[in-house]
Amino acid sequence: MANDTPPRWDRKMQQRLARGEAAALGELYDRFASLVHSLSHRVLDDESAADRTTRDVFGYIWENPQAYDPKSGPMRSWIAEVTQRTAAGRLRERHREEGPQSPGHHERTEEKVRAASTAARADYIVTSMPASLRAALELTYFQRRDYRQAARQLGVTDDEARRRLRLGLQLLSSASIRPLPPQPHGGGRPL
Repeated sequence: MANDTPPRWDRKMQQRLARGEAAALGELYDRFASLVHSLSHRVLDDESAADRTTRDVFGYIWENPQAYDPKSGPMRSWIAEVTQRTAAGRLRERHREEGPQSPGHHERTEEKVRAASTAARADYIVTSMPASLRAALELTYFQRRDYRQAARQLGVTDDEARRRLRLGLQLLSSASIRPLPPQPHGGGRPL
């Protein structure tokens, strides 16, 4: 049953935000601002747009703490999803403002949004996976080690190295399979 409930910190943070505790927002910002900014920058490829998106995301969280459903997973994942939706919306808006649209402009924009969101999700998955899985992936893909070399370097059996690689790749493959969640409506926010 312990796996069915989010970490205690997430529940308490949501409750504190719902009560309007400014200190809770500060704590949340300290903990997740770098995640929000890096995901935003990955999608938008623009520092000032990433800064604005970061402010928008934390503004949305402050105004809508009830939007987080503890049963759907950790708060960190929810914040990453809110960030992806916000940044994708900003990217779509940027492309609309570029002027007259040629045939296929909408499809190219949506493809950019999907590619940037997939890349941002992949970054998030890799940085949030357990260190043992991340280390196995880094050894095999960035340092070009095979699973036997990775096993020796990690001090694990060949079977354990293969298991870590397989699990890491399964987690990473979900980045391109999972579509962006629908955008919430109302409240005048860019989400």
